[in-house]
Amino acid sequence: MKSIKIIFALVAILTTSFSVKADHDQIITFNQLPQAAQTLLKQHFVGKVPLVVTMDWNDYKIVYETGEEIEFDKQGNWKQLDCRTSQVPAALIPEKIKAHINATFPGAAIIDLDRDRRGYEVRLSNGMEVEYNRNFQAIEIGD
Repeated sequence: MKSIKIIFALVAILTTSFSVKADHDQIITFNQLPQAAQTLLKQHFVGKVPLVVTMDWNDYKIVYETGEEIEFDKQGNWKQLDCRTSQVPAALIPEKIKAHINATFPGAAIIDLDRDRRGYEVRLSNGMEVEYNRNFQAIEIGD
């Protein structure tokens, strides 16, 4: 019976290892994140406990025990702030996006904010999603 438990444990560990390697993700420590990423996390996610920190070819990702997932590029600039159990820190939201959301969806919190070379995507606590171009103009609103 003891050997069966050991075999199942080994299979579980190997399966997890292969799935992480298949995505080219490598588990790293918080201190291995780029300095810009560490600074942002220390300032805006104070008191949150990291569950796992990973690195792959294009980016870094940190997942907190509370469910937040933050992605960074290789230089440590944030790419995605997914705060499903809370909300994106106000200081990280561009002012024009904040103003538009407050005027259009009063009382809704921004729980996910993504940015790339084309612009921003915002997911709100009320289920709505808004896409902005690089000039912070809303180009698509939906649910």
